[in-house]
Amino acid sequence: MIDPRRLRVLRALADHGTVTAAGQALHLTPSAVSQQLAALEAECGQQLLRRRGRRVSLTPAGELMVVHANAVAAELERARATLAALDTGVQGMVRLASFASAITMVVAPAIAALRAGSPGVSMQVQDVEGHASIPLLLDGEIDLAITEEYRLSPRTDESRLTRFPLYAEPFDVVLPTAHRLAEASEVDIDALADDEWIAPKPGNPCRDVLMIACANPEIRHVSDDFHAITTLVAAGEGVALVPRNAFTAVPGAVAVPLRGEPPLRRVFAAVRRGSADHPLLKTVLAALLEAAPRHANADPGTRP
Repeated sequence: MIDPRRLRVLRALADHGTVTAAGQALHLTPSAVSQQLAALEAECGQQLLRRRGRRVSLTPAGELMVVHANAVAAELERARATLAALDTGVQGMVRLASFASAITMVVAPAIAALRAGSPGVSMQVQDVEGHASIPLLLDGEIDLAITEEYRLSPRTDESRLTRFPLYAEPFDVVLPTAHRLAEASEVDIDALADDEWIAPKPGNPCRDVLMIACANPEIRHVSDDFHAITTLVAAGEGVALVPRNAFTAVPGAVAVPLRGEPPLRRVFAAVRRGSADHPLLKTVLAALLEAAPRHANADPGTRP
């Protein structure tokens, strides 16, 4: 008999790479994680881990068991959703993580709509950078994540998620008002090749957009806060690429559209696979989709 709780420990190790990090994600001590994994190996009758000193990695049998662990987790999510659907009333709290501009555009209006139409449903919202919300979702720390499509965490397994497109927005270039191109109706990004840039920190997918759109940009300042980035632009410290809905007007800075086809930030909601039919999540997802900008909901994707 294989204990599914130990499969969860194996998934956490595959996700986080070390026994210590897996323990932190599961709120277990490293010793408890090691004991659970040793017990799972005994249950499977196979060596699941290679041990080299303090480091461990998955064997082929371990990698296969992670695939089965993902399938078991999805079925358990579906079972919980089916049982919850037996209740006649929809009530409870959904834990949600989202980046700031999506909270403003979609989450807050959805909360207001739920308060009026489904008063038994509430949300607990965390302001989290988009690339950091999927790991929280997969670790079970939240129930729903709002993040960007153009780049997910490298450890994300798409087979473990169900996605719901919300909206798409272009990136604009933010310039000091004294910049030579500040009064242009559109800007060719190649015209900024000699400018210094203000960019998000490494690991933030919005930084990746800059690195792809502009060859070898000279980055002078880094921040994950787009308002802070804009104020640095206004101070004459460089130029920046900012998603259109994340730009807030600051004296001394102006946002100008890019010429041609600008890079897009495609925003979606994600839940763990198998959980999308849970009545609470269906209610919240419907409210989020209703609150999303109408013109963006033409993107193909799953709907609750």
